[in-house]
Amino acid sequence: MAQQGVLLDQDQFCCSVCLDLLKEPVTTICGHSYCRSCIEGCWDQDDLKGVYSCPQCRETFTPRPNLRKNNMLAELVEKLRKTGLQAAPPPALCYAGPGDVACDFCTGTRKQKALMSCLACLASYCETHLKPHYEFPALKKHKLVKATAQLQEKICSHHDKLLEVYCRTDQQCICLLCVMDEHKGHDTVSAEAERTEKQRQLGMSQQKVQQRFQEREKELKNLQKAVKSLKRSAQSAVEDSDQIFTELIRSIERRSSEVKELIRAQEKAQVSQAEGLLEQLKQEIAELRKRSTELEQLSHTEDHIHFLQSYQSLSSISISSDLPSIVVRPLQYFGDVSKTVSELREKLEDFLKGEWTKISTTVDVVLPPEPKTREQLLQYSCQLTLDPNTAHRHLSLSEGNRKVTYTDQVQPYPDHPERFTNYRQVLCREGLSGRCYWETGWTGGVITAVSYKDISRTERGNDGGFGHNNKSWSLYYYRGDYCFRHNNVGTKVSGPQSSRVGVYLDHKAGTLSFYSVSDTMTLLHRVQTTFTQPLYPGFSLYNYNGTAELVKL
Repeated sequence: MAQQGVLLDQDQFCCSVCLDLLKEPVTTICGHSYCRSCIEGCWDQDDLKGVYSCPQCRETFTPRPNLRKNNMLAELVEKLRKTGLQAAPPPALCYAGPGDVACDFCTGTRKQKALMSCLACLASYCETHLKPHYEFPALKKHKLVKATAQLQEKICSHHDKLLEVYCRTDQQCICLLCVMDEHKGHDTVSAEAERTEKQRQLGMSQQKVQQRFQEREKELKNLQKAVKSLKRSAQSAVEDSDQIFTELIRSIERRSSEVKELIRAQEKAQVSQAEGLLEQLKQEIAELRKRSTELEQLSHTEDHIHFLQSYQSLSSISISSDLPSIVVRPLQYFGDVSKTVSELREKLEDFLKGEWTKISTTVDVVLPPEPKTREQLLQYSCQLTLDPNTAHRHLSLSEGNRKVTYTDQVQPYPDHPERFTNYRQVLCREGLSGRCYWETGWTGGVITAVSYKDISRTERGNDGGFGHNNKSWSLYYYRGDYCFRHNNVGTKVSGPQSSRVGVYLDHKAGTLSFYSVSDTMTLLHRVQTTFTQPLYPGFSLYNYNGTAELVKL
């Protein structure tokens, strides 16, 4: 028991900073004792603030106190050392590692892990250095929180005071001095009261999120179930239609074979009949040739008796009675069969076209939503090139036929039926019929357009220009103003000025959208119609040396 009492007394002679026996003990004004090197090390860190505090009771001093050696305490510590007794072993140390908050009062290269942070002292403490906050009445009133490295975030940057008030007017945390200063007259409440309110709102939001989450999960399951059912139905429809069309093809093939057999049978019968007639004709010709020879010989005989006797026998033979009568009818050709089969094909195609419309309308095709951002639009980007065979002779193509310039020099383009002759216009080679996106840049007055391929190339007046007919849709840009035109009806378009326009086409959905492209995408104009042919992008230029370009994406 005596030994234990000595240990308890020895604990009173330990420095609360280094946790070892005091070395050259000094005492602060508030009465606490430290190693001279330990307390001076703490105060050296406070030199920037100009305010010095006791590590235990946090009493502050200004200016920095002059420390004097506590001779009596030094003698007692020295006696303890001479007795060979040591201070009570310190508790097992828990050093701060990566991600931990280090104690602000531990010295040395390695500091202990802080357990709590004081919002009044604005410091973090390990288990040992936290003891004064539990022992001294003045420190017991300080608010302790779980150790955090973000203490400075809780301090007002203007007044270096604790943030403990919330300004609802400016939606920010402030200190008490801010309430009397720049936030005077604002709607302010304690941070705790605002937390309670926000916690209530957070709870409501959590309920809504949870409810929405459950709804979406249910919808997800229903949609997954519907997708599986749709796939099964589609597969069944594909298999059924494949079987039906296979049977239809086989039926047509059988009919084709039957027509071939009919033609071949008719051919065989007529050829057989014709060959019989040919044989009869050959025999008659041989007989006639023989009679002709005999008559010819008789006509040249000089023996009168022989001539008379032979003439009577030869002249008495009737040709019509000796030889059968042969009637040669015209051969029957098969042009009517080909014509009939061709008519059958046309009727079948017309029938299938009508039935296909019924089939296509029974399939409810869900189109994907139209893209909203440039990133989404770029998924449908397409590579386009200008067609030299369509370019007006005052338009010069360059950069791999992606750029066009209006020039006063006539270009040596050869004659071509697709060349524009009355308007300085050019079309792209590529016809578009799906989902496509492209961007155009320009200088000067320019028309960005899409057109059917059968637009007039030689029409005089306005009918041949982009947008002046029902075969083209155009966006005109000149001196910062936009104008959309179709079928000779113009619509003024407002939007931010830009030297680049994005064009998005959804041919099946019948939408054509023009966007102003800069830091943001702005929709200028959208067309909703029904496209009956592939669309060809194109340009029309109005100013000398003006240019238009298909931008590489």
